[in-house]
Amino acid sequence: MSGTSEGPTPAADLIRPTVTGSDISGPPGAGPAGSVPGEPPAGAAVRVAAAIRPAGAAVTGLAEPPPTSPAPPEPPAGPEDTASAAGGPADTAGTASGPPEAAGPEPVRAAFAAAPLAMAVVDREGLVVSANDSFGLLVGAVPAELAGQPAADLVDLVSDARTWHAYHEVLHGSRSRLRCTRRLKHPDGHGLWVQVTLVPLAPPASGTLLLSVADVSARRELQARLRHLRMHDPVTRLPNRTLFFERLSAALEAGAGEQGGTGRIGLCYLDLDGFKAINDTLGHHVGDRLLAAVAERLNACADAAGHGRTSAPLAARLGGDEFALLVEDSTGTEHLAALAESVLTALQSPFEISGRRLSVSASIGVVERHAAGTTATALMQAADTTLYWAKADGRARWTLFDPERNAHRMTRQALVSTLRAAIDRGEFTLEYQPLVGMGDGRLRGVEALVRWRHPQFGVLTPNRFIQLAEEDGSIVPLGRWILATACRQARRWQLDHPGEPPIFVSVNVAVRQVWDSDLVSDVAEVLAETGLEPRLLQLELTESAVMGSGGRPIQALQALNDMGVGIAIDDFGTGYSNLSYLSRLPVSVLKLDGSFVRGFQYEERDGAAEHANPADEVVVEAMIQLAHRLGLTVTAECVETSDQASRLRRIGCDTGQGWLYSRPVTADRISDLLGGTACRRP
Repeated sequence: MSGTSEGPTPAADLIRPTVTGSDISGPPGAGPAGSVPGEPPAGAAVRVAAAIRPAGAAVTGLAEPPPTSPAPPEPPAGPEDTASAAGGPADTAGTASGPPEAAGPEPVRAAFAAAPLAMAVVDREGLVVSANDSFGLLVGAVPAELAGQPAADLVDLVSDARTWHAYHEVLHGSRSRLRCTRRLKHPDGHGLWVQVTLVPLAPPASGTLLLSVADVSARRELQARLRHLRMHDPVTRLPNRTLFFERLSAALEAGAGEQGGTGRIGLCYLDLDGFKAINDTLGHHVGDRLLAAVAERLNACADAAGHGRTSAPLAARLGGDEFALLVEDSTGTEHLAALAESVLTALQSPFEISGRRLSVSASIGVVERHAAGTTATALMQAADTTLYWAKADGRARWTLFDPERNAHRMTRQALVSTLRAAIDRGEFTLEYQPLVGMGDGRLRGVEALVRWRHPQFGVLTPNRFIQLAEEDGSIVPLGRWILATACRQARRWQLDHPGEPPIFVSVNVAVRQVWDSDLVSDVAEVLAETGLEPRLLQLELTESAVMGSGGRPIQALQALNDMGVGIAIDDFGTGYSNLSYLSRLPVSVLKLDGSFVRGFQYEERDGAAEHANPADEVVVEAMIQLAHRLGLTVTAECVETSDQASRLRRIGCDTGQGWLYSRPVTADRISDLLGGTACRRP
C-alpha cells in the first residue's frame, strides 16, 4: 500500500515497503513529480542541502535569495564551525561549505540543521555524508555519528527486493527518484509510518543525493479512521457489505491456493423473522437497538466458533435485517451446521429493549464448498437461494444448500422465462384420458390434459408448469388455447361418429382465469366458433378454488351453468369439503380424489386378503350418497384395478377414470375407442 492510499495497512505492509511506480521510474535527471503534503518542496530541500555539500564541490543552478530578504548577520564562528572550515570533523549539520555565490554557508547550514523534515545527504555508495538533527532524532543517533553509515539500513530499504533494486537504480543514476512508505520503529519504542524520498542533488556530477523522511503516521491514522467508518455499519458496529465482500474475495483467493488451510469456505446468510413488524410498530429507534443487540449475540457466536482456531468467523451486517457469518478454512458442512445451530439458540432468548421484551428468530441459508472454482457472486447466490428455502420451509431454521434442489430451481426459472413464448411457438399439445361409465364400461367423455413439448427438457406434464403459469399470468392465454383446442376436437369426434352418442370434454380451469379474464365470454365465443353444444363441455375447478371463492368467481360459474356448461369440482375431499357451499354452488359433478380410491386396494398379508383401509370405503360411500341426494354425479379418479372398479360400482359411483381404462392418449386413439368399450367390464 502506498503512502497515498486510503485505509489501514494490511499485515503485509508491515514488512514490505510500498513504492509508487511514478516515483521510481523516469529518465535520469528528471525532477520530482510533486511534493508530499506536510513535506517541504523537493527543490527547497535540494537548495538547502547544496550548501552543505563537501568542500570544493561545484554548485550550479542555486536560486538567488530575494533582494527584499537580506541574509541575517553571520554568527560568530564556534569551535565546531572552525573545525569544519579547517577541514576537521563534521558538525551536527554537516561538513559541506557553500559556494561563494550563495547567500552564505552558515545560514544555509543552520536552516538544514533546524529543518523539521528529517534529511540526510547520501553519496553514490549509499553512505550518509551528513544528516540534520531531525534525522538523528528519527533514527535515535547523534547526527555526527551517522556519517559513513549505510542509509538503506537506517530507513529499512533492504527488506524488500523491489525497493532495494529501485534504490540502487537511483544511486547509479538510471532512475530519477525513489519514493516509498516504510514502517519504522522509533527509538522510544512506538512504531511510525514514514515516507522516504531519494533524489539526486544538482548537478549530477556532484555525486550526492538528498534523502528525506517525512512522518505520515497522522495522515495514515486519519485514513484508517475514515476507512473504518466507511467499512462498518454505524448501527451495529459490524463490518458492512463493502468490507464483507472485500474479505470474501480475499478469502476465496487465499483458499484457492490451499496454502496451509483446508481450501474450503463457508457462509451462513441469515435474515431475521418478524423484524419488519417490530420496526413498523415500535419505530426505527427500537428496531436499531434490536439490530445492535442481535449483532452482539452474533459476535459472541463467532468468537465461540473461533475458539482454538486460527481465526474466528467474520460477522457482518449486509443491510436491513440481513446478516452473514463468513467462515474461512471451514472443515465441512458439519462445521457450518453447528455454527448455524448456535445462532438459532442464541436468538431464542428474548431481548430487553427500551423496557420491552422482544423476540425474533432467524432463517439461515448455509453454504459450504471448496474455494477453488467459486466466485463471490456464485457463493452469495447460493446462500440467498438457501435462505429463501429456509423461509419457505417454515422459518426459524437453517437449511443447507442442495445442488439438486438448486438445479430444480434453475429449471423452474428456465421454464418461467420461456413459458409465454412457448405458447406463441405452439409447443403445447393435448392428450385425452377417457371417463368411463361404471355400469356399462362405455366411453362417456374425456379429460383434456395439456403437455409441453419443451425443446430442452422433453415432454412436461402439467404439474411441472401449470403453477408457474398461474403465478406469472400466462395461464390466461394458455387456458384459452386449451379450451379452444379441446372444444374443436370434441366437435370433430361428434362429426366423425354421427351414429354414436357424443362424448363430452372436460377442461381444467384455474381460478386466476376467472379473475383475470372474462371466462364466460371466452367460453361462449369458443362454443360459437366450434359449434360444440354447451352440454358437451365440462369445466373442472379444484375444490379449494371453488369453495374459497366468492363474488366474481361464483357469478361466473353461475352464468356458465345457466349457459348449459357442466361444472365439476376436481380432487374433492382434499380441500375445504364445505358441505354448505356444496349445496349452493352451481356444480353438477364431484370428482373424488385418487387418495380415497387407493384405499380400496386389497393387499395380500400372511396369505390372506386384507383391505388396506376400510374407512376409505365408508367415507367414499357416504360422499357418493350425499352427492346423489344433491343431484350430482360422481367420478372416481385413479382407478387402477378391477377390484377398485367393482367396489366403486357396487357403492353407486357413476364414472371412473384411471389407468385401468386408459392412460392419457392422443385424439386419434380416442376415435378408436368410440363405438366400443374402453375396458371390459370387471
